[in-house]
Amino acid sequence: MTAAPNTLAIINARLLDPASDYDGPGAVLIQNGRIVEVVHGQATQRPDGVTVIDAQGRCLAPGLIDIRVKTGEPGNEPKETLKSASLSAAAGGVTTIVVQPDTDPAIDDPALIDHIQRRGAALDLVNVRAAGAATQGRDGQRMAEIGLMHEAGALYFTDGDRVIVNTRTLQRVMSYAAAFNALIACRPAEPWLSEGAVATSGELATRLGLSGAPAIAERIQLERDLALVEQTGARFLVDQISTEGALQTLARARARGLEVSASVSINHLCFNEIDIGDYRTFYRLDPPLRAESDRQALVEAVRDGLIDAITSAHAPEPAENKRRPFAEAAPGAVGLETLLPAALMLHHEHDLDLLDVLRPLTQGPAGLLGLDAGLLATGAPADLVLFDAGAPVVVDAATLRSKSKNSPFDGRRLQGKVLLTVVGGRIVHDAR
Repeated sequence: MTAAPNTLAIINARLLDPASDYDGPGAVLIQNGRIVEVVHGQATQRPDGVTVIDAQGRCLAPGLIDIRVKTGEPGNEPKETLKSASLSAAAGGVTTIVVQPDTDPAIDDPALIDHIQRRGAALDLVNVRAAGAATQGRDGQRMAEIGLMHEAGALYFTDGDRVIVNTRTLQRVMSYAAAFNALIACRPAEPWLSEGAVATSGELATRLGLSGAPAIAERIQLERDLALVEQTGARFLVDQISTEGALQTLARARARGLEVSASVSINHLCFNEIDIGDYRTFYRLDPPLRAESDRQALVEAVRDGLIDAITSAHAPEPAENKRRPFAEAAPGAVGLETLLPAALMLHHEHDLDLLDVLRPLTQGPAGLLGLDAGLLATGAPADLVLFDAGAPVVVDAATLRSKSKNSPFDGRRLQGKVLLTVVGGRIVHDAR
């Protein structure tokens, strides 16, 4: 292991690289913000003139990439700013965040894409990128400036939680995006069946007196969206898939050769509808929590590689928006800081291999968005997370770096402590 001055070496680590399927001892040498050498096998030497971090056998992986992060900036900064979201990401081992377009104003033109990325770069914490709105003002009617936003750096296009009800509009969006291979993401939720729903239809929703939407509403809408994908040839992301029926539809579409991928929120991998309990509004989510059979199917979809990206679905809401009757509470939960230990539940409780857990958090979203990231390889960006997979973590929402504290994991005992986060060769979080 040789090095020039002013470099960083992380030695004596357990390297976890889903891109190469390597899980074993090794070391990484970093210079000028990039990985210049990866050593597989025991490497504990300390080269001269190098800042050395001894990982002491703990896990070193590519930094996490979270493709679905809401902030309040611009327009609603009391909820969350780009700075507070970036600090939360760094503390959670998330080195790249993709900001959602549901701000005020909506991110629907190239100037706003540029603003978000410049503001993120000025913070000098984590990589901040943006998704552009698919329609102007996210109104579902008029196509936004997708081409110009794509040139400005938008990674994909979505109206976020709003369903594009107008099929003709979505067809136009997909056809236009297909011309330059841009990715379109949609939430599958049949609007008439889902209107006003705050839970999933069933015995529990009935007993609690909550308005519910049937799980089939997700599959029905997904069938429409996939028909348009087949007709237009667009690249398509199923945003926050949450039901077993929709997973089966997704698998059939892939078997037909459609270029369709899927994300799932960490909340739907860890919780089910029973967690609502006595109207606990931190579990008021969109899509709503599903049956345990759906949650189990999602876990198996991660195991089988059907899920391309696990997201935090970070959606900050201040206390006054959550301390309301369940049906009136704002949906959403913060999740950047808890994403990794929550995802590690799939390893500790469901016996998923660590590489299979990390793949949809690193390599999967990087490939989906065309990012030069998500791997431990010579020449790759030095975006890394060092963590102790077995270390106990008790989540205390009051200490989260997000400006909002609406975490469904509050008080939960998890395993997996983030020790160090490195972005572009810089240490942006150190909890060793």
